[in-house]
Amino acid sequence: MVSRSFDSTRFVSILTLLIASLILFLPAARAQYANGLTKRVVGDYGYWSKYDNPPYSAAQIPFNMLTHINHSGVGFDAYGNLSVPDGFIEPELNNSAHAAGVKVLLLLGGNFNGLEITGAAQTLVDNIAAMETEYQYDGVDLDWEYPETTADRAMLVQLVAMLRASNPNYVISIDAAPWGGYGYDIGALKHTLDYVNVMMYDCAGPWTAHGQLNAAIFWDPRDPAPWECQPGGSDQGAAEIFLKGLPPKQINMGTPFYGYYYNDITKEFGLCPDTAWTPDQNCDQAVFTGNYGPTFKPLINKNGWHTVRDPIAMVPYMLRDDGSDGYITYDDATSTYYRIFYCDWTLGLGGTFMWSLDADYDGHSQDLMVAMYNASVSSK
Repeated sequence: MVSRSFDSTRFVSILTLLIASLILFLPAARAQYANGLTKRVVGDYGYWSKYDNPPYSAAQIPFNMLTHINHSGVGFDAYGNLSVPDGFIEPELNNSAHAAGVKVLLLLGGNFNGLEITGAAQTLVDNIAAMETEYQYDGVDLDWEYPETTADRAMLVQLVAMLRASNPNYVISIDAAPWGGYGYDIGALKHTLDYVNVMMYDCAGPWTAHGQLNAAIFWDPRDPAPWECQPGGSDQGAAEIFLKGLPPKQINMGTPFYGYYYNDITKEFGLCPDTAWTPDQNCDQAVFTGNYGPTFKPLINKNGWHTVRDPIAMVPYMLRDDGSDGYITYDDATSTYYRIFYCDWTLGLGGTFMWSLDADYDGHSQDLMVAMYNASVSSK
């Protein structure tokens, strides 16, 4: 196991350096966004992270590495009323972002289905406009996971069109899962959206029966349960789905700053024994989520754990040194760099985003954010 990890890591590093050196000979592109970037680097920021340990607020955000921030935490009800939690409003966030040329969007989730019934979409749009004006936001990121019916599809198209009509200068995006399929009417949405954030993560989790990889870059055909992740179970596969309806520049690919710990399997793609008695025949309570910075980074090749890299999917996972139960699927700086570089420059997508900024922070450094930024920087 250890030798495989070393060889695969060395292969990824050499390949990444080779491609990175080749791009230096390409003509420089004109910067379109903040911080001299030609690709979008979008960071999701939840207001609650300022209360975490370690705390993460506007003071920790590396604005010089971003182009956009999605500020998460506001919801809405069926009548279009916004629900703004105590502690959400953070003037330092918007002021510091704008000083760096970074745009800040309201990341909104809520009772979309109720909105269909009440017909209160215009009330919601008006309330969003009022909040955007008062607190100097630059647009909206809609998180509906996910539209399932014909009425849902029409509602999302209508809502985005209304937001666009209310302010042509808004930056408007949606968060879309690759397996959402029918729910996103991309053909209609592409005319009013700025871009789509493709949520290419969460293949792993308590909802699987096997120890899946959280976010494969390429699909590993050795996976014994592809139906748990497909369609779109890798960056390559997800991009193929969305490129059928969108130009590359309107797609941001997601990368996770968190992972999952399966506590009762001993190998990649292992079958959870819990499936024999759980009602849904999935791992359920045997899987826990963890953030990279405070939870998984301290375990990398220490404290009884060692890292292995899937040579096809190009992402790491951890196993116990003594072979006992424990399997962790996560992303490190190498896989983050390679994912961003592949999506930005090989696939030519418009950019990338992550969930979430705080998950990378260990109280001192933000390794994944640095890797993400470095991979996004075009040749000059």
